[in-house]
Amino acid sequence: MAAPLDAYSPQRRPSLFDNCWLQLATGVVAMVAIANMQYGWTLFVEPIRDKFGWDRALLQWTFTFFVLAETWLVPIEGYFVDRFGPRVMVAGGGLLIGMGWQINAVASSLGAFYAGGIIGGVGAGIIYGTSVGNALKWFPHRRGLAAGVTAAAFGAGSAVTVQPISDMIESRGYEAAFFWFGLAQGAIVLFCSLVMRAPRDVVRPHDARPSREIESSERAEPTAPPAERNFTWLEMGQTRTFWLMYLMFTMVSVGGLMATAQLRSMAEDFGVAQSPVSLFGITMAALPLAMKLDRILNGLSRPFFGWVSDHLGRENTMFIAFTLEGIAILLMINYARTPILFVLLTGLAFFAWGEIYSIFPALCGDLFGRKFATTNYGLLYTAKGTAALMVPLGSYLQEVTGGWSAVFMMAVVFDFLTALLALFVLKPMRRRMLSRE
Repeated sequence: MAAPLDAYSPQRRPSLFDNCWLQLATGVVAMVAIANMQYGWTLFVEPIRDKFGWDRALLQWTFTFFVLAETWLVPIEGYFVDRFGPRVMVAGGGLLIGMGWQINAVASSLGAFYAGGIIGGVGAGIIYGTSVGNALKWFPHRRGLAAGVTAAAFGAGSAVTVQPISDMIESRGYEAAFFWFGLAQGAIVLFCSLVMRAPRDVVRPHDARPSREIESSERAEPTAPPAERNFTWLEMGQTRTFWLMYLMFTMVSVGGLMATAQLRSMAEDFGVAQSPVSLFGITMAALPLAMKLDRILNGLSRPFFGWVSDHLGRENTMFIAFTLEGIAILLMINYARTPILFVLLTGLAFFAWGEIYSIFPALCGDLFGRKFATTNYGLLYTAKGTAALMVPLGSYLQEVTGGWSAVFMMAVVFDFLTALLALFVLKPMRRRMLSRE
């Protein structure tokens, strides 16, 4: 069966939408629209508990199911995106994210919240995987930066809506926040689906140089592969390099996901949630200020570290960022009860954590090619879902120990271990892999 004209087909008529910068911007807007699905959840946890009296760990399975659905289905969704193009898939994703929050708005049982999380997660996964995969395909010459800019929208996109969602929860209830923001987010994604396109072929669009010259110039870059070999997901899964990357992605995701899901609970347990903090001329309660700063820094870190990795090398950048995150979380054990330090240290941890969403997709493109980039990175991205299984464990560990120190130490060990693996295992393994091609 012939591939449809929306996929990699040079027969498709050129369009105004066949512009790499427009496609990057469209992916950014779509990612901003789904950011609240993950990063806004922490605002809803305590109001839902207050209404129904459920155990926090049981309620947090909603977040875990969301992340599992968002990540573990991405390889399948990516296959359809690589085969048929992004438009129909992204439109379906927009409908699903809107539906997920509408279910949450009327849910009265844990099972209903779980269902809303799963449906919203499927939609968010389609949009996330498609947007990052499209960035890798349209910008093979700047993979780290393009993936970082796209992922930044997911990390920082919720910063502008933290206060409006919080205000709506306080004034009209969490149900109204789920309903209206879910409706708006779904509508924005549907609009983006009308614009989004895949490149007409696997060679960089709008570049007059022949493909051999493109490959030659990319071989000169330290982070680019010496030849353009496009691995299928089955071929990629047979390499040890992929499974090492999967292990590292899983370990370093744990701390960030726990903080994302439970930041409000942490702030309230430390007694700093409503403490006034002055920073950069702004005075706010510690929790909303921390959430704003965390989202902004988490977003900025993705293009920043992506750009750094394009020049300094992927593994060297990983070592720096993972070590920095480990130090920030380690300091939180002793200083998180001081409001200003809670804000600054969580911001630093989120800044260092965000880079995994730019460097790992860029490295995946470097090693395994760009033709099947959406599928291949989708398979690697399932590591985030694996890490999400640890989020309820963190809640149980906090309840058993009566504090957050054990949870923080687990994240610190994972961060430091992953930093060492990046520099001393992944780096030489990648060099050997590329030297054989």
